[in-house]
Amino acid sequence: MTMGTIRAVVWDLDGTLLNTLDDLRNSLNMSLRENGFEEHSRDRVRSMVGNGLRMLISRAIPDGEKNERFQAVYDGFVRAYAVHSRDFTKPYDGIPELLDHLLAHGIRHAVVSNKIDFAVQELCREYFGKRISVSVGDDPSRARKPAPDSVFAALERMNVPGEQAVYVGDSNVDIETAANAGIPGIGVLWGFRDRENLKAAGARYIVSTPSELEQLILSL
Repeated sequence: MTMGTIRAVVWDLDGTLLNTLDDLRNSLNMSLRENGFEEHSRDRVRSMVGNGLRMLISRAIPDGEKNERFQAVYDGFVRAYAVHSRDFTKPYDGIPELLDHLLAHGIRHAVVSNKIDFAVQELCREYFGKRISVSVGDDPSRARKPAPDSVFAALERMNVPGEQAVYVGDSNVDIETAANAGIPGIGVLWGFRDRENLKAAGARYIVSTPSELEQLILSL
C-alpha cells in the first residue's frame, strides 16, 4: 500500500469500540441462573466471547449444544440482553474522538461483529450515530467471522475495495478474519485478548492506544 490509501476501517465491536463485557456477563449469568447452571466470572466470560452467541452459550454450559437446556439458555440470554445491553456498556476512552479524526480525513467506518444483529444495530446507533456508515451483525444467511463474508458485505455497501480498507479488532478471530478477507488486520490491546493471543493469530500490527491506532491507519 502507498501512503494515505485507506478509505475505510472495518471495526469489530465488542472489546474494540465498546466495552460490553459487564453487560454480556450479567445477561449470561441471568440466563444461567434461571436454568440452574453455574455462573461465570468476568474473566471467564472475557475468554469465552468473540465467536458469536451460540459459541458463547456452548462454552458456558456442560456439553454445549448437546445439552438439553442449550436453547433455553440461549433464549434467556437474548431476552436479558435486549433489556440490559446498555447498563454498563460504553465506548473505550478516545474511541469517539478517533472515529471523528478519521472521518475528517475522509475515512469511513463500518462495524462487522459476531454479536447478534439486533444488538449490533442498536449499540452502533446509540453510541456512534452517523459515525458508522454500515453495521453488520450475526446473520444466518452469512458465515460468521473468521469467515470474510460479512467484511465483504460491509465493503460492498460502502463501495470501497478491499485494497483500500483495514480491519481492526481485539482478538485472534479478528486477525483471522482480516487475513481471510485479504486486508490488513490491526490488533488492539485494550479489549478482551492479550498481545500473545494476537501474535499467535499472525497479527502484523498491534497497538496499545487509540492515538497510536490513528497514526498507523493514516500511515498505511
